[in-house]
Amino acid sequence: MFIKEKIKLLKTNIPAGVTLVAVSKTKPIADIQEAFDAGQKVFGENKVQEMVQKFEELPKDIQWHMIGHVQKNKIKYMASFVALIHGVDHWSTLLEIDKQAKKHNRVINCLLQAKIAKEETKFGMSFKDIEALLHSEELPNLHHVKICGLMGMASFVEDENTIREEFKRLKNLFDKLKSDKTFAGNIDMKFLSMGMSGDYPIAIEEGSNMIRVGSAIFGERNYIAN
Repeated sequence: MFIKEKIKLLKTNIPAGVTLVAVSKTKPIADIQEAFDAGQKVFGENKVQEMVQKFEELPKDIQWHMIGHVQKNKIKYMASFVALIHGVDHWSTLLEIDKQAKKHNRVINCLLQAKIAKEETKFGMSFKDIEALLHSEELPNLHHVKICGLMGMASFVEDENTIREEFKRLKNLFDKLKSDKTFAGNIDMKFLSMGMSGDYPIAIEEGSNMIRVGSAIFGERNYIAN
């Protein structure tokens, strides 16, 4: 099945209102262009250098999402064009995003990454720390970032009940924060980014409105040895 057909099938099977982020990390320009020509406009990368290179070579109306762990020293390279940063898991990272966005006179949309998986390898903030950050007195002073929602990665296990429970916990937090009327103007809880190629149907059932899908569109990843 061609990339175009896979995208069409995916979009047919996901509900209206769910944003499909095509995870294009390690994939060649030609594959991304094919997906773009099929109507896909949102792409996710997990390495800043790779995203910058692709941004320069591909159509400028692509929305680039940074979906990997964010290294503060790399933010400056994507600050001029990145549409959404999914993996903000520290206050200092948010400060650096604000600083770099100011240089380009723009506001960068961000998601706070919550730790919902039991695996130690997963990044993310505790629910308590997320609520503390959103209610902090310092957050309204960041005029060049907007917190648009939450992101989470479920445990990499075959037990559907475990995955479902983790997504459910994050959706409950999202709903709680979305209904909070005391937040500053740079908070707008619109997006709940959860679900990848292996578990996005469960994530959608549990309330996700943004899924990150790579292998189901482009095939298995092509890792290049160093």
